[in-house]
Amino acid sequence: MTEFGFIGAGNMGGALATAVSKSTKSVLIADFFADKAAQLADKLGVKSADNETIAKDCKYIYLGVKPQMMAEMLGSISEVLKTREDVVLVTMAAGLSIDTIRKMAGGDYKVIRIMPNTPVLVSEGEVLYSPAENVSEEEIGFFIENMKFAGRLNRIDESLMDAGCSVSGCGPAFVYMFIKGLAQGGEACGIDAETSLELAAQTVIGAAKLLSESGTDPDILIKNVCSPGGSTIEGVKSLEADGLEGTVKKAVEAAYKRNIELGKVK
Repeated sequence: MTEFGFIGAGNMGGALATAVSKSTKSVLIADFFADKAAQLADKLGVKSADNETIAKDCKYIYLGVKPQMMAEMLGSISEVLKTREDVVLVTMAAGLSIDTIRKMAGGDYKVIRIMPNTPVLVSEGEVLYSPAENVSEEEIGFFIENMKFAGRLNRIDESLMDAGCSVSGCGPAFVYMFIKGLAQGGEACGIDAETSLELAAQTVIGAAKLLSESGTDPDILIKNVCSPGGSTIEGVKSLEADGLEGTVKKAVEAAYKRNIELGKVK
């Protein structure tokens, strides 16, 4: 038996396969475009296959397809899955609950619902996960151990998965927009584009690490940077006047609303 199988070698499926392959080479990769799966498998030193082979041979099957395509894909391998009692389906489809995955697959399967983000590519991801009630602690532990190179794994109640996804899953795009704006500000002040982008990216990396490791409230950290009458406070006033925090909050809420809509896919 192969330990891990990935159906879908897109951005996220490929990133997770990359992370898992750093722990084990017992991995199969499949994709609608067979050449794409073969190229990734060759790069990672693992093997490519088709969906049916993965359904037959793999213990943990990662379902890396879009929510709108999940029912059709699971339907195509449902007869094979019926022969498996030990299989664990790992779904990363936004909005689709554990119960929905089971209905689409046609059985009361063991399911781990996850929501990773793209920084798993550099082993700095945030991976939310919620296991079904019939997944054993041993199976959860093996899953966690082999996902260690993805980044931090955070167990969360499934009822909060859509909300969590709206922050950590969608959040990198929002952060990149902020970094882009920060870099453009540097350019406007005379710094070349490459240097300004490097400054902006490292500033965000450092600020996030300080927040995470210090456990200090963000408002206190803001205050620590702002000297009375200094330059930082002027920039903060500008961001407050333009409603930065409220704008970001609305972005998360918009993403959450879409996650709920995706969950209505039949």
